[in-house]
Amino acid sequence: MGKLLIVGTVAFDAIETPFGQTDKILGGAATFIGLAASQFGLDSAIVSVVGDDFPSEYLNLLKSRNIDISGLKIVKGGKTFFWKGKYHNDMNTRDTLATELNVLADFDPIVPEDYKDAEVVMLGNLHPSIQLSVINQMKKRPKLIILDTMNFWMDNTLEELTEVIQHIDVITINDEEARQLTGEYSLVKAAAEIQKMGPKYVVIKKGEHGALLFHKDKVFFAPALPLEEVFDPTGAGDTFAGGFAGYLAATDNISFNNLKNAVIHGSNLASFCVERFGTERMQDLDRKQIEKRLHQFKALTQFDIELR
Repeated sequence: MGKLLIVGTVAFDAIETPFGQTDKILGGAATFIGLAASQFGLDSAIVSVVGDDFPSEYLNLLKSRNIDISGLKIVKGGKTFFWKGKYHNDMNTRDTLATELNVLADFDPIVPEDYKDAEVVMLGNLHPSIQLSVINQMKKRPKLIILDTMNFWMDNTLEELTEVIQHIDVITINDEEARQLTGEYSLVKAAAEIQKMGPKYVVIKKGEHGALLFHKDKVFFAPALPLEEVFDPTGAGDTFAGGFAGYLAATDNISFNNLKNAVIHGSNLASFCVERFGTERMQDLDRKQIEKRLHQFKALTQFDIELR
């Protein structure tokens, strides 16, 4: 079983959906990734930054999941990164009502000494220069470097993003971002173009329509589990990434077939995340619930076919 290093935001979110709204609650890419990955019982660490307004109960929650927080810097007198958003009725579109970078504006990541040899590195959605800094701090090349990014960095820091992409093994982005990054409408063509940039594997997330995994001329598709209701999609993509990275670190197997399993495990955990606000559902999730839903995924995707 390998160690997993997670880089990303630890934050406050305030969310409004058609089902209700919250005040400031626990959020951030690294938080969702860490909670999802912790389901595999592995050693992991978060590299991030918060202000001294960040509650100790949240720190204790992370530590209780065997997540090393020695790389989580607490800035005295500083305020934690804050995002506020409102989802529309279709839950696929949202408006950002507030973004306060606060301590994240001057974030200089420091990788804990014990994790400079981590086998798997999960670079959560952050400025590409921060992601590259973490790669450069590793003692040796990790077995697998996974990167998540978004259209904001494509719009504003494309040169830096392109440089980071040259150093990674897996990229996870949504379909809209894949098209923007490559200028290709076909996701098959887009994935081929992204592989030319550096990554061996491309994961394209399609929200409620599942996810695609590409490697050379191989393609794998995993559906999203049909849910009766989606309460809050915030963090679903990060939860997917955490499940994906956590499974690969726990199994210590980076073959294409095992990446297929990782996509299913990531999709499975993301299906829980959307059932409540923020990280609430991920905090009380247990193995029995996870395994039961994995069987639902299996029933959804496996069948016998007669060829005549």
